[in-house]
Amino acid sequence: MSPGALVLAAAIPILFLHVHYQPGFGVGFGSTTVNAYLSDFAVLAVVLAAAWSGLRHGVAPLRHGRWLWLAAALFLAWVFVEVGYGRAHSSSYAWHTHAVTAAKFAEYALLAPALPLLLRRTRDLVVPLWSLVLWSALATVVGVAQFFGAEIFLAGTVGRRQASFLSSADYAALSGAVLLVGLVALAAPRLRLGRPLAAVALVSGVLGTITAGAIASVLGLATALVVLLVVLVLRHELETRRVAAVAAAGAIVLVGTIAIRGSDLDAFVRFLGASPGRQAAHPTKIQTYAHRTVLAWIGFEIWKDHPLMGVGWEGSAEPASFMRYIPAARRKFTDVSPSAFPSPAPEHRYGVQNVWIQSLADLGVVGLALWLAVFAAAAWIAARTAVRIGAATAFLGLVWTALLVWLWTAQGYIAGIPLDALTWLAFGLAATLPAAE
Repeated sequence: MSPGALVLAAAIPILFLHVHYQPGFGVGFGSTTVNAYLSDFAVLAVVLAAAWSGLRHGVAPLRHGRWLWLAAALFLAWVFVEVGYGRAHSSSYAWHTHAVTAAKFAEYALLAPALPLLLRRTRDLVVPLWSLVLWSALATVVGVAQFFGAEIFLAGTVGRRQASFLSSADYAALSGAVLLVGLVALAAPRLRLGRPLAAVALVSGVLGTITAGAIASVLGLATALVVLLVVLVLRHELETRRVAAVAAAGAIVLVGTIAIRGSDLDAFVRFLGASPGRQAAHPTKIQTYAHRTVLAWIGFEIWKDHPLMGVGWEGSAEPASFMRYIPAARRKFTDVSPSAFPSPAPEHRYGVQNVWIQSLADLGVVGLALWLAVFAAAAWIAARTAVRIGAATAFLGLVWTALLVWLWTAQGYIAGIPLDALTWLAFGLAATLPAAE
């Protein structure tokens, strides 16, 4: 086992832990503070290990993902251009704060090119995967305990969705990724990921995805399974018995998640006016999906007025950008709680909370095109490698990328969260081709 793979395995639990439970310190930077947490040093350790591996053994493995690196570099360059544009666009734009978050987003992006340099052989993938799966199993134990009433970590309402020791969205991301590890191992035994790993991943992933209760993760899981099925068909490796087992696991997750989020889904249906019993807005209670619909509408309106370049990186959460649209939003969404609308108060600057629409609002058409290009490059490289060569890294990178497309519909750009780590790890796996394969 290479030392670099061990460094990556050690970093994974830290990357998938809420910053509330991490030591850190802050350094003043203009009007804001640069916060460094343990997860930042975990990223640094992985990047340094990759750099050392590149110096000792060469950087030839990076050639496989050259189009991905180009797309990612162009996108990150555009993000920094947008920080400057946001400052020029509005005098109230908090450019110090947004420059720091842009830098941290770029910092996490370094995880992607680190993986091809660290996972040079097929066996180098084993320990990092076990680290991810066992950490997910621990998160699931905590999440299930919270579901039944344990007042530990970031516990939610008993019998409803939970956050474990992450946020609920990050818990769903971790659980969904691990579930796909198990499903890939089940559907493609030729990859030899191991029965123990597959068993732990399946149990942890199913229970974790259900207790996290994110509909976006269910949609992402369904998309990933369709992609996996297509690859297996093209490789002539489809086995009916295994496909049935994979479908059964997916059905269990679907039923369990809908059961947990049933009241939220019912409220959203009433909000859309598709069922009887539509009620007036509660003055304080915010319904999740109605809230996100309002925020997405505001984000889209911001983009319509700034189509090419948007309003600057994270600018859609600035009062100067969204306040002019609030009166129209209140007239359009009369059945939504007044608390669901953004306001200048710091705790009510919700942002768009959908990265695809936020890309339009913040970065314009150019930014969205570049962000889509990163996903497209990762998916294309992984799909081609999975079909032609059948590398385990390509299989996992491909299905994780499909999952992430949906996970990002419920999350805006927030630097330094576990979803960022999963995103760039997925892209890194998509571009990794171990020497043995």
